[in-house]
Amino acid sequence: MDIRPLYDRIIVRRIEEGEGEQRIGGIIIPDTAKEKPQQGRVIAAGNGKVKDDGKRVPLDVKAGDLILFGKYTSQEVKLDGEELLIMREDEVLAVIDGGTKKKNGTKTKK
Repeated sequence: MDIRPLYDRIIVRRIEEGEGEQRIGGIIIPDTAKEKPQQGRVIAAGNGKVKDDGKRVPLDVKAGDLILFGKYTSQEVKLDGEELLIMREDEVLAVIDGGTKKKNGTKTKK
């Protein structure tokens, strides 16, 4: 599927936190009552927002980024049988740097 969001919009695939049923105090919670995860992987990003002077501001997020977003910030769409989210970049709360260690520039003494 080739899809390109416009302007400052991104397309996100939710990342499921875990499979199986959740149990709280011995009560089985059905799938329909579970909260949807607020993490996702960006699968496509627009070219950026156009300012009043005609210049384009590039996005900070890019395809492949793992992000956090709010509960009620996106539009759900179904494309090729898959549920995806379309949201604006300013609705993204954070980008998660997964598996990379931060380098702070300090040296350790031995």
